[in-house]
Amino acid sequence: MSERAAPFHCPYCGDEDLRPGEQGHGAWECGACNRAFQLKFLGLLSRGLRRNDGGGEAI
Repeated sequence: MSERAAPFHCPYCGDEDLRPGEQGHGAWECGACNRAFQLKFLGLLSRGLRRNDGGGEAI
């Protein structure tokens, strides 16, 4: 169905030395700072996006 979400960098130290964690689905381990974390989709915002004065998108 859908592919597994893979982070590009550690949310704590910013390093790219990541590997799938042993804690289960969605867990990742950082080899640089020795931290483990999970990615989780929370849901969609009900308000959506609206345009700001500059013409770009703002939340």
